Formats: sequence, structure tokens, C-alpha cells
Amino acid sequence: MAKRNQMSYDDGYPMDAAPVKKKKKKGGLLGRIIRRFFLLVFTVVILAVTALCLVMNLVFNGPSPAARQVLTMSLTEASATKWVPGLFMDDETVAEIRKNVEFELPEEVSDTSSVVINKDHALSGAGSEFANCPDGIYIEEISGATYNAHVMIIQDPSRVYMATSTDGKFSESIPGTRITDEIVTEGAIAAINAGAFNDDGTANTYVGSIPAGLVVSGSEIRSNIYKDMVPEEGFVGFNEDDILVVAKSMTPEQAKEQRIRDGCEFGPVLIMNGVVNQEAYNSASGYNPRTAIGQRADGVVIFLCIDGRQAGSIGASYKDVIDIMSEYGAVNACNMDGGSSSVMLYNDVDGRYADRDYHDIDSSETVKMVNNYSVLQSKPRRMPNFWMVRPASEG
Repeated sequence: MAKRNQMSYDDGYPMDAAPVKKKKKKGGLLGRIIRRFFLLVFTVVILAVTALCLVMNLVFNGPSPAARQVLTMSLTEASATKWVPGLFMDDETVAEIRKNVEFELPEEVSDTSSVVINKDHALSGAGSEFANCPDGIYIEEISGATYNAHVMIIQDPSRVYMATSTDGKFSESIPGTRITDEIVTEGAIAAINAGAFNDDGTANTYVGSIPAGLVVSGSEIRSNIYKDMVPEEGFVGFNEDDILVVAKSMTPEQAKEQRIRDGCEFGPVLIMNGVVNQEAYNSASGYNPRTAIGQRADGVVIFLCIDGRQAGSIGASYKDVIDIMSEYGAVNACNMDGGSSSVMLYNDVDGRYADRDYHDIDSSETVKMVNNYSVLQSKPRRMPNFWMVRPASEG
């Protein structure tokens, strides 16, 4: 009689048979590592966001009104972060901090007699500031406590004009252009960004397609909509005598009366007839990238572009911009669109600034990016209008 194998029901295996090992699922260990890594990252992010919120809440609702004003203005001046202060303060408080600059200027519109253009300007004299500038332009770099700035001095104001992204009517269906493309297309020697434009803080193609406020180009009214998008009152433009006119506001009818050939709305006006706008000077403006345009009493034009939102250059306030413009002799000056729009380009055809750390642009061998724009951008923003400078041969 055959003997049956005895079974041990304690472990479920025959007593004379070796246990069969269960196969482990492939990737089990790697999966646990990946899950724990992402859990760690998520936890760190949550803790960082929580800490940031606590710090911002302390600033917004803490004992220092000055700190609250600076942080509020720094955030609300940027389209991408203008909603943040509303998370910590009521709308009335934000509105009170953000209220428009009240002008304390000599006139509603600047007096053109404060500028007498020197047409000759000692073009060939050894003592001329432009003696070593065959294109009538030179660039200087200065720094302050919170910023690095780029100052471009342009000898002939007749060469400065307003370029637009389209020759026809502005439309959301026609995207704005990048200043890097525009300067090559226009064949310009230098450029900075100009006024405000439609911007809802997104990356949609219609952002930057239509200018905000009055825009004059080639003595023609090119656009006059979206006035509510212009953050500060102000207008700046060159008349047909190449004198820079600044004003608290400007209608199309007034622009024709003033014989404005190229200009746009933005603000605040910083200097008028040599008088500093004290309200702007003492306002609680934030520290941000800035662009401004001004003119000396002899007609020489000043382009200013200030780096911001970077480790080595947080940005500048209106006071800083006014101080720089005053130092360079501006009798009239106005703030332009800033933040991630602030851009300055120069076509260095003579290689005078080859030793400087200017950035090449892909579409040209000689055009350089003078400033350091936002680290969050791979390219300058699309915009509808720009301040450009014609080559000296076309002046």
C-alpha cells in the first residue's frame, strides 16, 4: 500500500518539499523611491509657499506702512502679480496705495521754449562728447543701491521715432512683434520699448497686439483705445521741431495742435521744464525694471533702461529714475512701460562695445541686447510700439 506524503498544513507546503519563493514585482523599489522623492518635493514646496505667505502677510498687515507700500507697488506694477496684494488686503486698501500720482507740475503741457536744439553740436570737434561716436550715440552704465542702469545718449532728436508692429489697423488677430525682430526690420541703430498694451497676464497671442492709450506715429493718430490700461497719467512725444513734449494727458485734437509727430501715453511725467514731479519723486513706487525717455535743453535725447527682478539688480523706484534723468541733464522726461517689457537694443556696427557683456540676438550679427531683461523670459515680449533711432545717414 503506497504511503501518502505527509502534509504540514501549518505552512501550506509538503514537509518534504522546499517552499517556493514569491517573485517580487519588478520596479517596486524604484517606484517607492520615485514616490518618496515627489512627496518630499511636494512637502518642501508646500512649506516654502506657506512660509512665503506668512512673510507676505506680515509685510502687508504688519507695523510698517512703508514696507507695505513698496511691496504692494512692486507687485501691482507687474501684470503677472498684480492680484497678489488682494489676497492679503481688502480692495479699498490696495486702491488707496495704488492711487494715481497727483501732478504738481508747472503746466499741463511742457513749454517747448525750454529746449533749444543745437543742430551742429560740434560734430567734428575734439572736445565734443560725440567726437568718438560716428553714429551719434554712446552708452553708459551706472548702478545704485538696488539697480543696474543703462543710459543711451542720442545726439540728434530728429532720428528718434515711434515704430509700430503693423502698418495698418491694430487688431487682436495681428500679434505684436518682438523688439529684436522690429529693430532688424526697421533697420534702426537703437531701440527701447514704449507704451502700454493689452495685457491680461497670460501668454495668449493677442497680448501685446494693441497699444493702450493714444499713439502717434509719423504725425498720424494710430490708436486711441484701452485708456483704462494705462497705469499712470502721462503722455510723451516729439513735435515736428524734434522737441520732446510731456503732458499730464493728451487728446488727439491736442496732439494735432501740438504738432506731435511721434508719441504715446504712459507715465508718470518725471520732469517738466526742468522741474521735478515731487509727487512721483516721493511716491511709494516699487522696485522694478524701468524704461524712461528724456531730453536735455540742447535737444540731446536720453534713453534709460534699468534691470530688475534679478539677484544683482532688484529694480528702481520713480525716485531713482528721476535722479538719473536729472543727473544727465533732462529738462523733460517721462516714465515708459517697465517690468518685463523693459528692453534696450543697440546696433553695434562699429564694434565699439564688443568688450561689453551685451547679448547677441539671433536675427543679426551686430544688434546687441544692452540690458538684462527678465530671467523668466527666453525672448522679449511681443509689443505694438517701440521707440527707435534711425541710422545717422537717415537722420
